[in-house]
Amino acid sequence: MRHVFSIAAVLAAALVASVSVAAPAMAQAGGVRYAEIPSGAYSVVAEVRAKPGKAAQLREATLPLVGLVRGDPKNLVYFLQEDREAPGHFIFYEVFANKADFDAHNAMPYVQAWFAKLPDLAEGGVQVMRMEVLRPQGR
Repeated sequence: MRHVFSIAAVLAAALVASVSVAAPAMAQAGGVRYAEIPSGAYSVVAEVRAKPGKAAQLREATLPLVGLVRGDPKNLVYFLQEDREAPGHFIFYEVFANKADFDAHNAMPYVQAWFAKLPDLAEGGVQVMRMEVLRPQGR
């Protein structure tokens, strides 16, 4: 399972890097707020897999999180991704300034409601890797 997280982390980092290279205007005009991401920011790469036959229901339950989390002023980056080769396998990439902001996010009623749906929809709940955002010095 560890190698899956390594691949997920690399893919998430590549996605974020490609956004900054391919669309700098979007990044500066309300997209990803790179300047607001402090060195040492608290990031999460999380994974959830649908139970057999539950991919559509898990997707339906999860998609509303995108707008809700991105609307949280304490959230700096949020991507929900689905494996093209394994529908129902979702990877989340989230960045908050610190762990307290992430903990507050997880306490939100809409997040708690989503977690409450997982026993029926997901195999084994959510697997989480807690990460630290690194930046070159001076940036």
